[in-house]
Amino acid sequence: MSPRPTTPPDPALDAAVDRLLAHAGGQLVLAAPLGLGKPHRVLNAITRRVEADTSLSLHLLTALSLTPPSAGKGLQQRFLAPFLTRQFGADFPVLDYAIAMRRNALPANIRVEEFYMQSGALLGSACAQRDYVSLNYTHVARAVAARGANALVQKVAREPGGSRLSLSCNPDLTFDLLDECLRLGKPRPMLVAEVDPHLPWLDGPCAVPAGFFDIVLEHPTPAPRLFALPREPVADADHAIGLYASTLVRDGGTLQIGIGSLADALCHALVLRHTRNDEYLAALEALSPGLDGSPLVQEVGGTAPFREGLYGASEMVNDGFRALAQAGVLKRRVLDDVGAMARINRGDASEQDKVRLARDGRWLDGAFYLGSHALYDWLRDLPADQARGIGMTRVSHINQLYGGDEALEREQRRDARFFNTCMMMTALGAAVSDALEDGRVVSGVGGQYNFVAMAHALDDARSALMLRARRGHGRHATANVRWNYGHVTIPRHLRDIVITEHGIADLRGRSDGECVLAMAAIAHADDQKPLLDAARKVGKLESGFSPPAAWARNTRSALGARLAPLRQAGVLPDYPMGSDFTPEEQRLAAALAWLASRTGTLAGRVLTVAAALAGEQAGDEAALQRMGLQTPRGLDERLQARLLRHALAKTRVHPASPTGE
Repeated sequence: MSPRPTTPPDPALDAAVDRLLAHAGGQLVLAAPLGLGKPHRVLNAITRRVEADTSLSLHLLTALSLTPPSAGKGLQQRFLAPFLTRQFGADFPVLDYAIAMRRNALPANIRVEEFYMQSGALLGSACAQRDYVSLNYTHVARAVAARGANALVQKVAREPGGSRLSLSCNPDLTFDLLDECLRLGKPRPMLVAEVDPHLPWLDGPCAVPAGFFDIVLEHPTPAPRLFALPREPVADADHAIGLYASTLVRDGGTLQIGIGSLADALCHALVLRHTRNDEYLAALEALSPGLDGSPLVQEVGGTAPFREGLYGASEMVNDGFRALAQAGVLKRRVLDDVGAMARINRGDASEQDKVRLARDGRWLDGAFYLGSHALYDWLRDLPADQARGIGMTRVSHINQLYGGDEALEREQRRDARFFNTCMMMTALGAAVSDALEDGRVVSGVGGQYNFVAMAHALDDARSALMLRARRGHGRHATANVRWNYGHVTIPRHLRDIVITEHGIADLRGRSDGECVLAMAAIAHADDQKPLLDAARKVGKLESGFSPPAAWARNTRSALGARLAPLRQAGVLPDYPMGSDFTPEEQRLAAALAWLASRTGTLAGRVLTVAAALAGEQAGDEAALQRMGLQTPRGLDERLQARLLRHALAKTRVHPASPTGE
């Protein structure tokens, strides 16, 4: 692996690595949580020790090895370098093995298997692609136990004023792994914890006595900041998808969401629906006249404020749930008592049921959390009586019905809505979410299949897969609604609801011909004819069908025009979950995204440079100063400044209105 910063000696850490390797006989099969729960300092100490001694080996079983992005070069470097230092800190311990994987430079005695990857980051890594393991989230513990994991490392929080430890951000697989080892007759892995003083303490199912772990390390102070995801801007298409999706959520129901700008847009729309309902209804009418009264919305969802509220049951807890809780949307509580839940759901709860529900009920259950620094601050600062309403627990409880207490979970998860994101959909209802047709993995299956299947298993649940109708711009735009694709994540027999910025397709129980029409109706206008022609060719569509004239308005420009007044009024802001960027950086981020979308090809670069030299230039001196280009020197800097001023003139940021969340 490549040279890396030296770290001060730590005898306790060195001794822990000695014990781990001795326990494993030098052949370490190591489990580590996905995402935030990895103790980077411990993992780097292990990998460096193994790399230095070829008689040792490391087989790491994990997922989502979070790594800050590279600053790059040019305008990107000018923008990202200061931001990355502020966001992650100059002392953030990057994972050695993750960097080596990106460079295809893992030592021969280190192997890393992941069941989920940082999206798109490892498409060019042969070792990562070769050692990817395709699994449902609920099957990971079984696979890791079968692989012979002999140790586990995990980041934990310590109870304030106490001795207990909390798995906090990642109780998702640890308990399930130990159960699987016991079931298979495997030895219990050696468990190593590192206490991170920044990790929020959470009680409940994720809390364990100190003796649960074989080794407990204290992180030297000052500890680096937690890895936090920068909050993404939400575009017109994202807001449209979020608004459509929000109409399918029933008051008193259950909510699961994924990650990214589509989930942010959905949560913003739900907050609008609850706190600013007049503006919300106006947004729906602008987006799609009559949507509020459509049969699907009336049957499965609603548009009124939440009287009873929602219960969150989601593998991932993110900033969207923070926003929903703060707005008073997440307030339906559940108990781990099937009799009490049955009475509550029937509307004949006893007084004792009501007291217990208020005192012990949970309004959010999750398996791991990952998000912004604002999310971590919120979790850390929650008053004890509110924090008791959050149950961080094992993924086998969150992502499936069977294997635990199915009757209880059916009572708890009434009117469940499962919202997840995919890359592409076929016209017959299959989803492409994790990989490309050449076999390369973009991310992973994660829990998506679990939730889609659960939506069909629960009598009153629905699954909705969300995607943008197109990706790319101009002549290089390509369809995300395809006739067919050489890889699928969700098979078409599990088709349910699909949402693009152009509408909602209800595919559950529909014939192939009906599915073709429903999907074509929410495709981009330019992509409809190829879909319909392909369907006619194989007999899935009547030869005489002509698309309605209304389908022709499925374009970005038409959507932008309908949403423009709402954007300008701050009803649909660029950063509904808040922003990690300064105001200048928000303007720059929009401008740089505009540039990137138009300079992906040689012809695009030439045209954009020509336009920048001759066209409109913004006078945004604060933004230029942030980029160090207020007084450019030399040809390269002058060209960068011209390009940036031109991009700033072509874009604008839509802040939240003063009454927004």
